[in-house]
Amino acid sequence: MSRGESKGERTRAVILGEALALTSTDGLAGLTIGSLAERTGMSKSGLFAHFGSKEQLQQAVLEEAVEMFTLRVIRPATAQPRGLPRIKALCENWVAWLRDSPLPGGCPMLSASLELDDKPGPLRDYIAASQEKLRAFVSECARRAVIEGHFREDLDPDQFAFEMLGVGFAHSLTRRLLGHPEADRWACTAVSGLIGRSLAPGRTVESISNACAHQTH
Repeated sequence: MSRGESKGERTRAVILGEALALTSTDGLAGLTIGSLAERTGMSKSGLFAHFGSKEQLQQAVLEEAVEMFTLRVIRPATAQPRGLPRIKALCENWVAWLRDSPLPGGCPMLSASLELDDKPGPLRDYIAASQEKLRAFVSECARRAVIEGHFREDLDPDQFAFEMLGVGFAHSLTRRLLGHPEADRWACTAVSGLIGRSLAPGRTVESISNACAHQTH
């Protein structure tokens, strides 16, 4: 907690943390003012003081989930050189996020994407915009890898993004729903295969990594 935060802001952060954990296991439909009051020991009126409605609470939770994903997956990847190093970091961070989620029920964004896909409204619009932003980010990373000469010139960045997001969804389903012990290995193998098929002729992951390492020193 920052020293500059007010008591109200700290309380709101604690509430959002509990709401995120609840959403990860029970979904957005299971997140209500009543269920959160029971979980936190706060009164409904106290929660309404921070979130005026169930919909505002759900929106805040989705925004918090996006922020958490950004801090743990996206931002560390953008600290890496453009091209393959950034994509590798993104893939590794993403697998780690799904494998070692800080939330008991895994990533709320994945479950919300399925829960809201046929429910028009502000929440669906928000989750769709967030997922499209992620897809566009992965696609841009792949496009930059082409420009840097790491990936082949005829690579379709959007196809690359589609396949990478597909691995993410498959990893989550296989690990959390099926509980398969090989889920992590399969995800890493799928990502390695996707990158291998995308490399420019004559390039290897090792040669690109070494070249980028020299450039940063």
